[in-house]
Amino acid sequence: MEECMALNLSQKQEVVAGLADVAAKAHSLIAAEYAGITVGQLTTMRKKARENGVYLKVVKNTLASRAVEGTEYECVKDSLVGPLLYAFSTEEPGAAGRLIKEFAKTNDKLQAKVVSMSGKLMPGSDLDKLASLPTRDQAIAMFLSVLVEPATRVARVFKAIGEQKEQA
Repeated sequence: MEECMALNLSQKQEVVAGLADVAAKAHSLIAAEYAGITVGQLTTMRKKARENGVYLKVVKNTLASRAVEGTEYECVKDSLVGPLLYAFSTEEPGAAGRLIKEFAKTNDKLQAKVVSMSGKLMPGSDLDKLASLPTRDQAIAMFLSVLVEPATRVARVFKAIGEQKEQA
């Protein structure tokens, strides 16, 4: 499954450039151990990742380290040890967390080792925090409810004033 084993220098540079581009735009990153996951499970995971705005890549840690240089994920460089699968959330911060958490339920070999968001390095145990972030639609709904609440209160006040005037 190690995709970069037999790559020549220009292929490695291409992998680093592509990963760096993703890292520069991503909302969060999870590096997870994946040893013991079958090719079929990884294929299923990749399909689900594409559907949910997650860029999933198995790449050598030396290439990943180079790719995150100059991005907010540079903080993870010293933590990239062992065979790792990289999941970048490209559309919403919690997407990669939800993906890894979902697949880890049925495969205990998949374990988050590094979680990163907003330039902060967190342990893999913080996966649940990232996974519990609201989706874009949930965040919009929460924001709208916050906007609507004051307007509803103002409407009630005007209604009460109007009723008081009618009674007077």
